[in-house]
Amino acid sequence: MTVVIVGGGIGGLTAALSLHAVGVPVRVLEATAQLRPLGVGINLLPHATAHLTELGLGKALADTAIATSEVVHLDRFGNEIWRDPRGRAAGHNHPQYSVHRGDLQQILLDAVRERIGPGTPSLGMRVLDTRNDTHRAVCRVHNRRTDTIEEISGTAVIGADGIASAIRRTLYPHEGEPLWGGVRMWRGTAAARPFRTGSSMVIAGSNHAAKFVMYPVRPRAGEDGKSLINWVAEVRTDRPGAAPEWNRTGRLADVAPHFTGWHPAGVDICGLVAATQHILEYPMVDRDPLPRWSFGRITLLGDAAHPMYPVGSNGGSQAILDARALAESFAATPNTGEPASIDVPSVLADYQSRRLDSANAVATANRDIPMDRVLRLVAERAPHGFDAITDVLTAAEIEALGGSYRHTSRG
Repeated sequence: MTVVIVGGGIGGLTAALSLHAVGVPVRVLEATAQLRPLGVGINLLPHATAHLTELGLGKALADTAIATSEVVHLDRFGNEIWRDPRGRAAGHNHPQYSVHRGDLQQILLDAVRERIGPGTPSLGMRVLDTRNDTHRAVCRVHNRRTDTIEEISGTAVIGADGIASAIRRTLYPHEGEPLWGGVRMWRGTAAARPFRTGSSMVIAGSNHAAKFVMYPVRPRAGEDGKSLINWVAEVRTDRPGAAPEWNRTGRLADVAPHFTGWHPAGVDICGLVAATQHILEYPMVDRDPLPRWSFGRITLLGDAAHPMYPVGSNGGSQAILDARALAESFAATPNTGEPASIDVPSVLADYQSRRLDSANAVATANRDIPMDRVLRLVAERAPHGFDAITDVLTAAEIEALGGSYRHTSRG
C-alpha cells in the first residue's frame, strides 16, 4: 500500500514522516538530482511546530531555529506602530520558530532517511503527469539519471510539488500561470547584530509602496555575536503587466533605492542588503483557490494545493498542517492488512474535507493583505514620522491591525 509523494520539499517530507508514523508505506519522488540546504528564512507557527514536535523533531528545531518572541510593525523611520507577542510569549504551548529553510529541510531529510530509508527521496525523478487506474494511481516520470521515461504507481499519489505542480496541472490543465498582484520581492540572508529582543520579527513600511521584513534564523555565532538575519524587501509596481521571471538573481541596485535612509530597529537596511552574498528576486504570486484537491487516488498538498502570499507566516505552516491531516485521514480508516481493503478515494476525500476550506480561507485572507490598509493610513497621516501611534491611529484602528494579522496567522 505504498503512497507516492511527489516533491521532496517541506510539505512532501513532512507528509512522508507523518504517513510513516501511522504505518503507511511511502515513496518520495524528487525532481532535483541532489537535495542541498538552499533557500532563505521561513516561519513556523505554533500549530505547525506542535506537529513537528509530535514527530520527534522538537529538539532538533530548538537547537537550530530561533523561537520568535514578537512581531513588530514600524514606520520607515523606526517608530513603533504595533507589536504582538508570538509563540510561548503569547501563551501558546509551542514556540513560533524562525528558521533557515535549508536547515529545516535538512532536519526533515535526516529524519526521513533514518526512519524510512537512506534512499529516500528518490532523486532525479521529475514527474510529468499522473492518472487514476482501477486500483492504483500512476505517475509518468522522467528519470534524469537514465534519461528514460518510466511509470511509477502507488495506492495514492500526493502532489506536494510546489506552485508549479505537475500534479495540479494534470488535474487542472487549463488553469494557466500563477497570478501576480504587482509586488516584486527580493530575499536574502546576511550576518548582522541582533536587534530588539534578538528574536524579534520586524516589519517596516507596507505593501502600498515599500515594505521590509527582517528576523534572525540562526542563533548568534562567532566572537562578533552576529546572527544570520533573513530579510525580505517588497515593492509595489503600479502597472504590473506580466509577472517577472521566477527565482532569478537580484541586484543591490534594484533594491537599495527603495530603502535609502531606512534604519528600523537601528538596522541599516541598505547595509544589510549590501552584505548579502546572494540576493533572490521573486514576484509575489498565488493562485485562485481550488474547489477540490482530491480526484480518486490523487490529491494535492502544500503550495501545490493552496499557494498563498507570504503574509502571516503561513505558507510552510499550512503545508505541515496538510501533512498532519492526511495522516489522520489514513489512520482513521479501518485496515485489515490487505491493500484492497482500504478505500483510498474516501481517505483522500476525508483529507480534503479536513483542510480545503481552512487553507483556502487563509490564502484568500493573505491576498487581501488586510493590515496594509491600516499601515497605509499611518504613512498618509504621518509622512514624516510620529512621536506616539495614538496621535496617528484611533484605538479601533490599532485593534484592527492586530486582528487582521491574527486573522492570517491561524491554523
